[in-house]
Amino acid sequence: MLELDDLRIHFPLASGEVVKAVDGVTLSLAPGETVGLVGESGSGKSTIGKAALGLIPATSGAIRVGGEDVVGASAATLRRLRSRAQIIFQDPHASLNPRMTISRSVAEGLILNTPLRGKALRERVAELLARVGLPEQFLNRFPHELSGGQKQRACIARALALDPEVLVLDEPTSALDVSVQAQILTFLKELQAARPSMTSLFISHNLAVVRFLCQRVAVMYLGRIVEEGPVAEVFENPRHPYTRALLAAAPAPEANPRAKGPRVDYVELTGDIPSPVNTPSGCAFHTRCPVARKGICDVDRPADLEVGPRHRAACHFARDLEAA
Repeated sequence: MLELDDLRIHFPLASGEVVKAVDGVTLSLAPGETVGLVGESGSGKSTIGKAALGLIPATSGAIRVGGEDVVGASAATLRRLRSRAQIIFQDPHASLNPRMTISRSVAEGLILNTPLRGKALRERVAELLARVGLPEQFLNRFPHELSGGQKQRACIARALALDPEVLVLDEPTSALDVSVQAQILTFLKELQAARPSMTSLFISHNLAVVRFLCQRVAVMYLGRIVEEGPVAEVFENPRHPYTRALLAAAPAPEANPRAKGPRVDYVELTGDIPSPVNTPSGCAFHTRCPVARKGICDVDRPADLEVGPRHRAACHFARDLEAA
C-alpha cells in the first residue's frame, strides 16, 4: 500500500555541502499493516513521513501509494493521492489555522475533494469530531480555546475525513501531557480495530508506544534503516548494535507490570549522532558501535542480512548477535 524504493532525500547547503537526510531507504507496508519507524532525532524519520505525501521532494528513488508514483507527480495527481493518504503532525498547536474554527479546519478537505455542502457537510464534520471524542459544542471553537489533546483529536478527525487508505503519524503524542498521550493512544488502538484495512506509518522515538501499536518496526540511523522485522522479534532478539542500544536506554519494564518482553541489558549508547553532512565511511554506526572492527566496519557498508522470518539487519555481525 505504501512503498519506498531506494529513497534518497538530500538538501544542498549554501556552502556547497549536502545534508543526506535520507540515504537509500527501502520499505514496504502491506494493506492494513501498522509499521513503526524509530530512531534518534536527526535520523530522517519525519523527512520520510513528509516525503511519502509529496510535502518534501525526493532526490532519487521511488515512493508509491497504492501503486501510484508520488515522486515527480503533477499537482493534480498529488491532490488525488492526498485523498488516499493523510498525515497527523507532531505539534497540534502548529497544525491548525488559528483563524479557522475547528469545524472549518475539518471540513476543508471535504470541501476540496467531495461534493458535500450545507447540512450534509455539517453533519459529516460533527460525526467526525464525535468519533474522536469532541462533542458538538466544539464545532465553532477556535484552536486557542482547546487543550493540546483536544487539538490533536481535531487533527485526527481532519486526517480521517476522507477515509484515507494510508495514514502517516509523525510522533502524534510527543507534544502532549502523559495522561493525554494515553487517551490518544487508546483511541488510535481503537481506530486500528475499526479500520482494519487502513495502512499506517507510525513515526516515534518511544519504543513502548511502538510495541503497543505496531506489528512491524524499522529502526533508522543516520538516514538508513539498520534493522527491520516483526515488533516482538526485533525487541526480544535485536540483531543490530544500535537497536540493542536503544532498547538498553528504554525504561526497565519492571517499572510497568504490563510491559512484555525481557529487559535487554546491552551497552548504553554514547556520543552524538554524526552529522548527515559528513557521514562516516562504511557502516554509519561504526563510530559509536561497541562491536565495530577496524578494517571492516569503517570500510565496507554492510548489506541487509536475513536473520529470521521477515527480520533483517544491516550489520556485518548480525548473525552472531543473539539475544541474551
